[in-house]
Amino acid sequence: MAALEEEFTLTAVLLGSGPDGPLGVEPSNKTDQFLVTDSGRTVILYKVSDQKPLGSWSVKQGQIITCPAVCNFQTGEFIVVHDNKVLRIWNNEDVNLDKVFKATLSAEVYRIHSIQGTEPLVLFKEGAVRSLEALLEEPQQKIETVISDEEVIKWTKFFMVFRHPVLIFITEKHGNYFAYVQKFNSRILSKYTLVLGQEENSVIQSFSTSVDRKFISLMSLSSDGCVYETLIPIHPSDPEKNQRVVGSLLLKSAVSGNARSGVGLTVLDKDHVAVLGPPLPTSKECLSIWNIKFQTLQTSKELPQGTSGQLWYYGENLFMLHGKFLTVIPYKCEVSSLAGALGKLKHSQNPGTHAIPHFVNWEASQESGLGSQNSEQTKRILRRRKIEVSVQPEVPTSKQLLATIKKGSEKHIEVELRKFLAIKRTPDFHTIIGDIVIGLLERCKTEPSFYPRNALMQLIQTHVLSYSLCPGLMEIALEKTDVQMLQLCLQQFPDIPESVTCACLKIFLGIGDDSLQETDINMESVSDYASTVQGEKMEEQAEILQNGFNLEDDNCENCAQQLSAKPQAAVEEAALCPVIPKRAALLNAILHSAYSETFLLPHLKGIPAQHITLFLQYLYFLYLKCSENVTMTLPGIHPPTLNQIMDWICLLLDANFTVVVMIPEAKRLLLSLYKFVKSQISICSELNKIEVGFRELQKLNQEKNNRELYSIEVLELF
Repeated sequence: MAALEEEFTLTAVLLGSGPDGPLGVEPSNKTDQFLVTDSGRTVILYKVSDQKPLGSWSVKQGQIITCPAVCNFQTGEFIVVHDNKVLRIWNNEDVNLDKVFKATLSAEVYRIHSIQGTEPLVLFKEGAVRSLEALLEEPQQKIETVISDEEVIKWTKFFMVFRHPVLIFITEKHGNYFAYVQKFNSRILSKYTLVLGQEENSVIQSFSTSVDRKFISLMSLSSDGCVYETLIPIHPSDPEKNQRVVGSLLLKSAVSGNARSGVGLTVLDKDHVAVLGPPLPTSKECLSIWNIKFQTLQTSKELPQGTSGQLWYYGENLFMLHGKFLTVIPYKCEVSSLAGALGKLKHSQNPGTHAIPHFVNWEASQESGLGSQNSEQTKRILRRRKIEVSVQPEVPTSKQLLATIKKGSEKHIEVELRKFLAIKRTPDFHTIIGDIVIGLLERCKTEPSFYPRNALMQLIQTHVLSYSLCPGLMEIALEKTDVQMLQLCLQQFPDIPESVTCACLKIFLGIGDDSLQETDINMESVSDYASTVQGEKMEEQAEILQNGFNLEDDNCENCAQQLSAKPQAAVEEAALCPVIPKRAALLNAILHSAYSETFLLPHLKGIPAQHITLFLQYLYFLYLKCSENVTMTLPGIHPPTLNQIMDWICLLLDANFTVVVMIPEAKRLLLSLYKFVKSQISICSELNKIEVGFRELQKLNQEKNNRELYSIEVLELF
């Protein structure tokens, strides 16, 4: 279910003279503080919880702000554009905008974007994009034209994907809409023609987006009153080609088709959208929250004073222009479920009680007076709070929870466990959690159909468990082939035995790709280097790789004879990840696990030779990816290190070399491994020579008395 709470007015003054309300509401670098840009001359910094301004800045008479002010999260400074080309930068201590930093640009600015984790970007009206730092170095640099004549930017959004900034902007020309996606890690600009599927002669009134790892979900509110969704790939197959993407109907008749103003759309989460506009031709304007998963209206609030159609949301607050004032409406969206969408969830709140607002309108209180009526109302509120606190569900003790585990259903156990984990931790918290896990595992042994997976996942994520505290946990996960739980255990437990680690490795290598695709796996350790799998072409690798390894090195005549027949096949083999990304994430968990070589080697001998070959191919692929940059590291969060990769290559070859050498498909891999080991030995030899030369030079410098004699000497190292 979703709920809209009591609204409150943020601005106490009229917002400018523009017909479309404020230019924008943008977050500051401090929590609960927002920049509100008037459509006239003023920028105001508000603290929402206090409902008061912290600062106000205005441009001179005759100047007009043409771009919403944003905060540079890297410096804490504020940025705004007035008169289309004049850039101003200031901080909270500055008073007069006319005296702050000023830069006049060579082209008109459409929008400045600033988000956490990257520097601000400036989008020009002709479609070109520049970083703020580059513009400050050369404000009058030439700005190219990206979009065609008569093409106008209608909407834009800036977000992060895999820690890389991505910008999307929508343009319109003669009733046709186009989407441009700019990826800054690869400097690729992709263009898409949008086929939104709306009725003929209808126009798009509002856009909003959400993003995942593969697609940008572009939602559009059409003048026919329907919401359409268009999926735009983040990694297009042909970036240079203008592609067509077709939209599908997501929500029918969200607003009246006769509405021509005051209409807006924004995505709240993966299942909910907020819509501004009248739901029926004769009704007043409303703010509504829809569940797009079940096509149901969750809640709505009438806006009798009308609105401009602008809608922003940050955290759990919706910002909009209601009448002439900026209004904030807090909202709540629960996790989407069929029971919630149909209103069948049970609520502990009594039907006669009403939600208490988080904010108090003190101006309204002063106007009505602080008489006995307000005093009585305050008493009623306090009594109601006391009643609501008294009926809160009781938090179960550890003994009660253990009793519930013996007889309760899986769903009931999850609910009680969630309540228990919400309380403050005690010094013996880890032992209590261990007892709870043991209780669950004992019931699993007596009842084969009982497998409280969600409860066990919650307990592992408390970060207090270890293998020795609950040894049966990974055993049942191995029995159920629960690779997600095994991955989590490998990441959390510091004392997993080598035999269990090898058992996990067997499952990770043997499970089918189809099963993995349906499993939710933590992908933090896998970045762009495993985004393409075997059978998909990657960019052609250079013949000579960095750090001294050359795939076509001819130092070994026998190896050259073996590989000369298909040199291109060797290059392609080196450029392809032999496993899908989800399997790569599981194997990375193995690489990060702790082990003792003495105890691990005997268990590695029990893994099938084909699986050992696959693991070696993946390790070889990781090594080549490390070799592509000077730092010898992989991208992503907690990726495998070069030492881990090399150690596991040695372990696998030590344990299984006799078996692997007999497999025909492993022959080329072994030859390639031999060549790169030979090249690394050569590099180490040359580095040793340089080290010896530097040592000799250091000895010479120590023996000489440079103060008495000046000389120039040349030391020949080779």
